[in-house]
Amino acid sequence: MLRRKAYEELLKWKERRHKNGLKESLLIKGARQVGKSYLVEEFGKSEYETFVEINFIKTPELKAVFLGDKNPAAIINKLSIYFPDKKIMPGKTLFFLDEIQNCGAARTAIKFLSADLNYDFIASGSLLGLEYGEDDDENVEVPDSIPVGYESPLTMYSMDFEEFLWAKGYKDEQIGYLKTFFDSGSKVPDEINGKFESLFREYMVVGGMPEVVDTYIKTNDYNEAIRVQNKIIVDYQSDIAKHARGNQKIKVRACYDSVPKQLARELKRFQYSFVEKKQTGRKYRDSIKWLKDSSLVNPCYNVREPYLPLMANENEEQFKLYINDTGLMTQMYGRETKIAILNNTLKGNAKGAVYENIISECLIKRGYNLHYYKPDDDHEIEFIIEKDGEVVPIEVKAGNAASTSLNGFIKSFSPSKAYKLISGNIGIAEEKISLPHYMVMFI
Repeated sequence: MLRRKAYEELLKWKERRHKNGLKESLLIKGARQVGKSYLVEEFGKSEYETFVEINFIKTPELKAVFLGDKNPAAIINKLSIYFPDKKIMPGKTLFFLDEIQNCGAARTAIKFLSADLNYDFIASGSLLGLEYGEDDDENVEVPDSIPVGYESPLTMYSMDFEEFLWAKGYKDEQIGYLKTFFDSGSKVPDEINGKFESLFREYMVVGGMPEVVDTYIKTNDYNEAIRVQNKIIVDYQSDIAKHARGNQKIKVRACYDSVPKQLARELKRFQYSFVEKKQTGRKYRDSIKWLKDSSLVNPCYNVREPYLPLMANENEEQFKLYINDTGLMTQMYGRETKIAILNNTLKGNAKGAVYENIISECLIKRGYNLHYYKPDDDHEIEFIIEKDGEVVPIEVKAGNAASTSLNGFIKSFSPSKAYKLISGNIGIAEEKISLPHYMVMFI
């Protein structure tokens, strides 16, 4: 089993429910193929005496269980009939309602099932981030009511760099040793720094999709990893064709396909005219929202001023989009680009695009919202985050070029710390901290 940090979140939820009487089920959201169903199955089989999985796509007949009476005892009795081989015991049974978007009655029933502390319920499904009405799949059912206050939301992403290192066999102690250099600000021994820079480039190419990582670890074959990546990309394209509404299908696909191209062109914000000449947000705004809600892309908004709270200073019309998994993005660029990344020979604007995308992905997985600061045509801070009660700038360099924009930001706004992510080693000059790219996992 691939070790996932989200497993700890499931354990915390179970503890809150069993020890503190939390009257909430868990609702897991996230893009397709990030490992939601697999994780819940492993959790259910390891942490409960009985695990019952209900997939409303594979077994649509089970929708009938949740129609009519929403009394928890009545629902449990019906389920016991459908699963006679399962020993359903209070306090020891987890029910997993997978693909719950296909059963509106089950989503409504969550309120009552959550209030009954005898049994635990986890729900998940494809494209749950989409609002009802955004999904064109005729099988998606709108619940009579959303169980507000009875769902603990958890968003899952593909594997982060630390999880990738675990899959490669690295232990907590080794990663902890690496963090001592981050904490102390001292240089990492060159051979160790070079090794982890190489591993980070490997992570850019393989990405964090669990099936891709698992295939790569088992075969040690990039071609096999690429085969799985191609399958996931086709699945994403199929999702757009199936779930985007009406004439949005073509527009959503066009916007999605343009993201890696726009990043490689180093455009200072997402440009609708790049998708289609002379077009504006009026035609494509809903398509962008669909991509964001489906978690296929991560948005990053420009801020008018770099002050807390950043969301209040967002310019909603100026944003960049990043692909949710950099391994998938490098596959969109093609095999030769992957080889150049591994060999550290990639040049031109595409190199900057790959490094920006991987840093955006790592920051999202660390729990940060994405913003950037571009006060004029000549200066830009790729990312600014809220950390320790202040705004912290993060400049991303594919190599280790001069940091004119970061220096200007420091002079204008006096942050207590400012990060410059580079191909190189740790260096500190007053509040400016230079870090190798892979150390974004510690920020």
